[in-house]
Amino acid sequence: MIPLFHDFDGETVLVVGGGSVATRKVRRFASEASVIVVSPAFSDALREMSTDGVDDGDAGTVDLIREAPDADAVGEWVERTDPALVVAATDDPAVNAAAEAAARAAGALVNRTDEAGGRDAGSVVVPATVADDPVTVAVSTGGTSPALAKHLRERIEAELEGAGAMATLTGEIRAELKAAGVDPETRRDAVRAVVRSGPVWKALQAGDANAREEANRVVQETCNA
Repeated sequence: MIPLFHDFDGETVLVVGGGSVATRKVRRFASEASVIVVSPAFSDALREMSTDGVDDGDAGTVDLIREAPDADAVGEWVERTDPALVVAATDDPAVNAAAEAAARAAGALVNRTDEAGGRDAGSVVVPATVADDPVTVAVSTGGTSPALAKHLRERIEAELEGAGAMATLTGEIRAELKAAGVDPETRRDAVRAVVRSGPVWKALQAGDANAREEANRVVQETCNA
């Protein structure tokens, strides 16, 4: 499988199942998508997400539909909601298989939580992620070891502090150098020098306003070299 990032803004994600696994999937996709959950019962966390809404700054919604769909009804829900992604998260393999088949027939992506990373076209694995906006790092073990994915995510999280601020800063510097007519090779060297600068990282991680001043010094030295 080849890792890709997918923009779910304005899309619908259909989740079949309402337990702990479904809850983790809903929490992940509700940051962007309109999530519809179909299940005869729901976890407390799902009910809270539906009642209180998702976190501030998130664009998605969570709608709970109390129904126990059989294999035939799952197909009807896929047709009715026209989702970009179907998450099959029940403890019934037959229902999950029906959800997968309906998703494929509708041209939607599918994530089966009872299989360790399907390899058929359209199958997706939802990775563990670490984000420091606008930077996102994803970790996947192909569905074989969620515990390892979680462990690696926690290790990466400790190393990612300041990455979002660095991305924003270097994006601004790159745009400014381009507008000033600096040649592409020099621009690349200058931005790389900022990214590799320990003092700039330290300032960003400390929330120091002097981070930009330090970055400017690095850029100036690189451009004058």
